[in-house]
Amino acid sequence: MSIVATVKHIAIHNSSYSAATDYLTMQYNEFTNKPVFGPDGEMLPRDFYLIDGINCDPYTFASECQDTNAFFGQNQRYEDIKAHHYIISFDPNDRDENGLTPEKAQELGLELARKAFPGHQTIVCTHRDGHNGAGNIHCHIVINSVRAKDTIPIPNQERKVDNVAGFKHRASDQFIRTFKSTVMDLCQCEGLYQVDLLSPARVRITDREYWAQRRGQAKLDQENVAKVAAGEKPTKTVYETGNAILRRQIKSVLEDSRSFDDFKQKLLGQYGILVGESRGRINYLPSNRTKPIRGRMLGADFEKEAIEAFFRLRRESLRKEETSHESKAPSTAPVRYSLIMQLQVIVDEQAKPYAAQDAKIRQLKDMAQTLAFCQENHIESREELEFLLTATHEDYMAKKEAHAITTAELKEAKEILNYTKQRHANKKVYLEFMNSKRKAKFRAEHEPEIILYEAATRELKKLLKGNPVPAEKKTIAKIRELSARKNEEYEELSEIKKREKSLQEKVNNVRSIYENRIDRIQQKNRDQELG
Repeated sequence: MSIVATVKHIAIHNSSYSAATDYLTMQYNEFTNKPVFGPDGEMLPRDFYLIDGINCDPYTFASECQDTNAFFGQNQRYEDIKAHHYIISFDPNDRDENGLTPEKAQELGLELARKAFPGHQTIVCTHRDGHNGAGNIHCHIVINSVRAKDTIPIPNQERKVDNVAGFKHRASDQFIRTFKSTVMDLCQCEGLYQVDLLSPARVRITDREYWAQRRGQAKLDQENVAKVAAGEKPTKTVYETGNAILRRQIKSVLEDSRSFDDFKQKLLGQYGILVGESRGRINYLPSNRTKPIRGRMLGADFEKEAIEAFFRLRRESLRKEETSHESKAPSTAPVRYSLIMQLQVIVDEQAKPYAAQDAKIRQLKDMAQTLAFCQENHIESREELEFLLTATHEDYMAKKEAHAITTAELKEAKEILNYTKQRHANKKVYLEFMNSKRKAKFRAEHEPEIILYEAATRELKKLLKGNPVPAEKKTIAKIRELSARKNEEYEELSEIKKREKSLQEKVNNVRSIYENRIDRIQQKNRDQELG
């Protein structure tokens, strides 16, 4: 699969700027996204990378960003976006056909960064191989979200402060479009492969789906190796995600359909996929899901506009073909196409009962499951079932509140640890400042360290409410305990939510059964009165 020039943006909330540098220069497991350690427990450097800094040294990027943040009083809250990470990936063919080298890609990355992020502390790093050995050269641009220097106003900037030091970069939709347009222009000038980055992808593969496919394929490969070793023949060699299967099924039905209604009926009849619409947008509900998948999540080719355009083009093609046949054989062509149209009407009419029948079968299966559930749990009345749903919902809300408290405690503990480390790192300089006889001069020489110490002390007082600062080991132990508790609570919440959802479906099924029964009785009474 060709990987043409693409742009990706990641907002970084992690207050440790050194993590970004480590990711760019050290080896990370592409499945777990965790660092790879050597035999002595040290992180292993990447085999190849090129790295440069703009308005900073790339190897002191972390400390310089923290100094800037402290100077302007920015990025002090946990939820603040500390940095922005942009990735520009080039087509593997650019390396072989257009002479793209890592050094050239690094130059292009630096040019882009200077043009798009003036005044920001920036590191630009180029790698020569993408995931899974794809061979695509790609460039990482990581910027501190706070602008360090005043710059000349740039064209089409959204806000008046977008060139003023101390204000934060805003990755708005307008900026992303402008940035993608700049990348496209650059690729065109350099004679590189490119696509229209401003238009929606015809087939949209999200990060989640990409990694699900990678993990599934790796697991399938292991199973196939075991089968071959046991003398068996692999039954499947290519792993498909749920969305990939859905795309394949939609395409196969689309090619075999003559209208949008025909498409919906055949998709339901052949694969049990219900096509729905909401606010003018199309969605797909496979039989093994309870929540529909929006067409735009699959790609532009699977949205309503694209499908209707497909049928318009098909109808125009058929009309042109019909006109051509009429001009060549006027005595026979009209009869031929009239027959085709009549047969199509008959097929459409006969397909409707089958679609309704499929929906009824699915409803009956749901009712049978509800009946089995009530028998297994000795539920004797609708009231008992609804009471169980209410109790489950109350349990979920109570657990959710407890989980929110744990999350808040964990967040506070992490903030205390971060500020404790920040205070400890600058404590020596601050003590020298307090003992200095010429404090004004000393402060001017060591202002960043003093500001960081004072800011950390001030925040710790707020967080600890006057209590003494705990030891780092004690705070780390508390964070581990809270993290474990949070994970347990999250798993429990997920299970309760699934149970509540299942109960809600069963309650709805029971209500539907009673309503249908009442409708039948009322209809029978009306028939008797008329008869």
